Amino acid sequence: MQLYNTLAKRVQAFEPAENRTVGMYVCGPTVYDHLHIGNVRPVIVFSALRKYMERFKGWRVVYVQNVTDVDDKLIRRAAETGESVDAIAKTYTDAYFSLLERLGVERPSASPRATDHVGEMVEFISLLVDRGYAYERCGDVYFRVAKVADYGALSGRRLEDQQAGSRVEVGEDKENPLDFTLWKAAKPGEPDWPSPWGRGRPGWHTECVIMSRKYLGAHLDIHAGGNDLVFPHHENEIAQAAASSDAPFFRFWLHNGMLHMGGEEMHKSLGNFRYAHEILAEYGAETVGYFYLSRHYRKPLDYSADGLRAAQAAVGRVRRLIEDIESELRDAPGEATERGRAFAGTIAGYRARYVAAMDDDFNTVDAIAAIHDLVSEANRFRAAAAGDDRLALRDAVLLLRELGEPLGLFQEESATGGSSIEAGLVDLLIDLRRELRSRKAFDLADRVRDQLADLGVELKDTAHGTLWSRR
Repeated sequence: MQLYNTLAKRVQAFEPAENRTVGMYVCGPTVYDHLHIGNVRPVIVFSALRKYMERFKGWRVVYVQNVTDVDDKLIRRAAETGESVDAIAKTYTDAYFSLLERLGVERPSASPRATDHVGEMVEFISLLVDRGYAYERCGDVYFRVAKVADYGALSGRRLEDQQAGSRVEVGEDKENPLDFTLWKAAKPGEPDWPSPWGRGRPGWHTECVIMSRKYLGAHLDIHAGGNDLVFPHHENEIAQAAASSDAPFFRFWLHNGMLHMGGEEMHKSLGNFRYAHEILAEYGAETVGYFYLSRHYRKPLDYSADGLRAAQAAVGRVRRLIEDIESELRDAPGEATERGRAFAGTIAGYRARYVAAMDDDFNTVDAIAAIHDLVSEANRFRAAAAGDDRLALRDAVLLLRELGEPLGLFQEESATGGSSIEAGLVDLLIDLRRELRSRKAFDLADRVRDQLADLGVELKDTAHGTLWSRR
């Protein structure tokens, strides 16, 4: 398997370091609010990578995702609402795990909370102070970035370039403006813990070093997250790990591209976002998963209702084939004929294409293309085959379900929001309308559209064809 390693700046061969076990750490949520739809991308992408490694590579994956339950964002939300930080953290931690369930995503092997590991963070920061990599000022503790020779290796930012134009914020007493906070002195009303430097709380960049080492041990294979975390979060993790131990830290660093909305990266601070649970309620988990996985994980992606409707239609086409074949052949006796066996041998090539794509830097785009080509092959055979020849279509259904499983697609019995007959009739009417328009019978074409609208089916003409959805 080949994966793009952000640290090496190139695609490299990947396999488990030992015992066919992959240790994967994915940065998790800061639980001060519901996740927006952009936050869901790393959840879907790296959960799919985990499943692929388990199902198709035969590797055991230990998948750890932290929960940041103390942070500036939580403290600000507590001040705004009057709730305690603990209460807010519990509410949105529960909401997060509920969201995973609705997405059909398997829970992490471990989901450590930052507040459960503060004692270990204090010990770790003390070690950095003793080694000369950290220093205390008025109850705050800072990390000396200049002491790490290759600081900036992950992000490609040279230390001297970062220092130009940087400044110390008011109230800080840093040796270097780039030094980052390991421990924050307590402020009135904020959560705090005891430490050698007085009561306070840990900085964000420390928790992932502690928890990844604790829960993965020697299996520090993959560290993953959105590419907005490359700097400073992941860069600062690497610096702390290097300063605290000579033992290797993570071998591979994987990063997904950001979701854009209105021409800008989606951020709550900009107000250009939609909550993930709202989109799930509108489109369903398979549509959202397909929407993300039909774009290469490292590339940016534009959020749009048209894109989601196109994903919904694509999932529906595959599902209708699966459901129709299962309905037709559920109780059919007999065995596949020679012609059927030949068909089964032909479609095995789509599995090989799928695996080759997924092994090529987790190229889900080409993997999904192989699935759609398999659907086309199965539809051609289905149209021409008769009698027991058709029994071979069961192999196509089994293969479609197998290829869809790591991607979270085509597993449930019904996810189309209606019967396959109903969906097929809508598609038939859309084809009829297209034919009417090609013949310039626009009045009749408009009647088809309007009568579908009366039945609650909305049509939208796009560059990719006509999409439909239920109102």
